[in-house]
Amino acid sequence: MSDRNSTPGTGAAPPAPGTRTGAPALPREALEIAAGYAFPGPALDLGALLWDGTCLPDAQIRVPLSMLNRHGLVAGATGTGKTKTLQLIAEQLSAQGVPVFLADVKGDLSGIAAPGQQNDKVRSRAAEVHQRWTGTGFPAEFLALGGIGHGVPVRATITSFGPVLLSKVLQLNRTQEQSLGLIFHYADTKGLELVDLKDLRAVVAFLTSEEGRTELKDIGGLSTATAGVILRSLTAFEAEGMGDFFGEPEFDTAELLRTAPDGRGLVSVLELSGVQDRPRLFSTFLMWLLADLFHDLPEVGDADRPKLVFFFDEAHLLFDEASKAFLEAITRTVRLIRSKGVGVFFVTQTPKDVPAEVLGQLGNRVQHALRAFTPDDQKALGATVKTFPDSPYDLEELLTGLGTGEAVVTVLSEKGAPTPVAATRLRAPESLMGPIAAEELDRAVTASALHERYAQAVDRESAYERLQEPRGGKGPDETTGERRPGKGPDEIAGEPRRGKGPDEITGAGGSGVSSRGKAEKDESVVEQVVGSGMFKSLARSVGTQIGREITRSLFGTARRRR
Repeated sequence: MSDRNSTPGTGAAPPAPGTRTGAPALPREALEIAAGYAFPGPALDLGALLWDGTCLPDAQIRVPLSMLNRHGLVAGATGTGKTKTLQLIAEQLSAQGVPVFLADVKGDLSGIAAPGQQNDKVRSRAAEVHQRWTGTGFPAEFLALGGIGHGVPVRATITSFGPVLLSKVLQLNRTQEQSLGLIFHYADTKGLELVDLKDLRAVVAFLTSEEGRTELKDIGGLSTATAGVILRSLTAFEAEGMGDFFGEPEFDTAELLRTAPDGRGLVSVLELSGVQDRPRLFSTFLMWLLADLFHDLPEVGDADRPKLVFFFDEAHLLFDEASKAFLEAITRTVRLIRSKGVGVFFVTQTPKDVPAEVLGQLGNRVQHALRAFTPDDQKALGATVKTFPDSPYDLEELLTGLGTGEAVVTVLSEKGAPTPVAATRLRAPESLMGPIAAEELDRAVTASALHERYAQAVDRESAYERLQEPRGGKGPDETTGERRPGKGPDEIAGEPRRGKGPDEITGAGGSGVSSRGKAEKDESVVEQVVGSGMFKSLARSVGTQIGREITRSLFGTARRRR
C-alpha cells in the first residue's frame, strides 16, 4: 500500500480527556510497523507514523538511545528539513545527558541555545503528532574553525593533523602523499615539532638543501620536484588565508564530551559558514576531530547510551576525490569508534553520496524527500530505494511526495535488528529554529570557560625556530650580516627548548580538561612505519624537553599524552 503525502493540519488532534486511544485502533499494516518501534528502554521520539495520507499519533516512531552509537544517515534534498531533524535529535540527546557535536555549515544552528517561539505551524505540528511542545534552550558551546566566525577558535597542529589528512587538503597525489609521510616521519624522529605551516616549510626546505638532502636517503629520499610541489601547495594554501587553522593552543577534543551542571549533554556547535567556500578543508578538519577522539577514548563495549553523537554535515565533501586508502581509513574508523561510545551521523542529500562500505555501517536512517526532475535524479531515487529493507510502501512514490518535516525512517531495535520502514511526520524542535543574534552569540563565546584557554594564538619555539638557530649559538655573520646556516636536527635533538609552551604564556590550564603542550621531561625515540599508502606508527616520544608520546593512526594523526 502506498502512502500519499498529507498536508499540515489534517492529522489527528490530541484525544479528548477520557478517550481511549492505543495501537489496536490502527490499521493492520500500520499496527505491524508501530510494533517495531515499541521499545521498553530509553529512546528518542522522532514523530508519528504516516499511513495512507493520515498521521497516526498513536503510532510513535522512536530510536533507542542505546543504538545511537551504531551510527546513522540523515539525507534529503535541499529544503526538506534535514537541519531541523538534526536539531530535534540533538535536543533529545542533550536532555538525556548525551553530549552532541554539530557542524553548522549554514550558520543556523546556534538557535539550539535559545527557547523556540511558538506559532501556528509549531502548534499544528505538535497537535498532529501528540507532542507536548515547550520552548526550551539547551546548553551549548560555540566553536569556529581557526577563529573565523563567532566561536572559540578550533586549531590543530600540523604534527597532530598528520600527513594523510593534510595531503587531502593540499590535493596531493599518492606519490606526493607518501613523500609528505616521509617528511613527517623525519620530523618525528628528530624531535622537530610541526606546529604551523612555517614549521613544515622549514623542514621541507632543509631536506632539499645541500646539508639535509641525504637525511632521507636510506628510506627512499625526497625528490626536489616533489618537494617543490609540496612547497608550492603550502604557499598557495597559506595565501588563501588558511594558515590560521593550524597552530596552538590546539583544541582538545575531550572538550566535546562535557555535560552541563544540570546534567544535560553539552551541544558543541562548530560554525562553518565563514569557511563554507573551503569545503575540502572543513570536511577534513571534521575528520581530524573524529580521528582524535578515536585515539583517546577507551573501549566501552555496548553501553546504555553513547558518550557523544557526532553529526557530520555535508558529508559528501569528505568523500569527494578521496583516495582508496583514505576511504579505507574512514570505513575502519567508523566501524571501530562505536565500541568507544561515539555515534556518527552523516548528513547529505542522497545515500549514494556515501561509499557503500561506509553506508553499510549506518544502522539508523532518516530519509527526507528526494527530487526526481532529471534522469540522474531518477537514478539516485532508484538507488536510494534499494538501500531500504522491504516494506509495504511504494518508496519511489513516497520519497518524492514527502513534505517538509516528513521522512522515511528505519533504525536499529534494542536487539540490533532493523525496524520496519516507517513514513514519519517529525516532531518540531523545541529550541529556536534559526540563528540567535550575533551580539548574543558573541557574549556566549566570551563567557565560555574555553575562551581564555583557546582564544589567543601562541607561536612558541618549534621546528622553524630550531632550524633557524645559528651554529654554535652565534648570531649573524659579522662580515656579511647574513644569518648563518641553522643547526641540523641531529645537533639540536638533545638541546633543551627555550620557548614557553602555550600554558606558560597564557596561564591557561591547570583544571578541567587537560591542555596539550605541557612540558614533559621524558626523553625518547620516535619510530614510524610507512606502508601501503597509510602512515602508521607506534607509541614513541621525542628527545626534547617537552617530549610527547605520539601514536599515529590510520589517518596519520598524532595522539599526544594529555
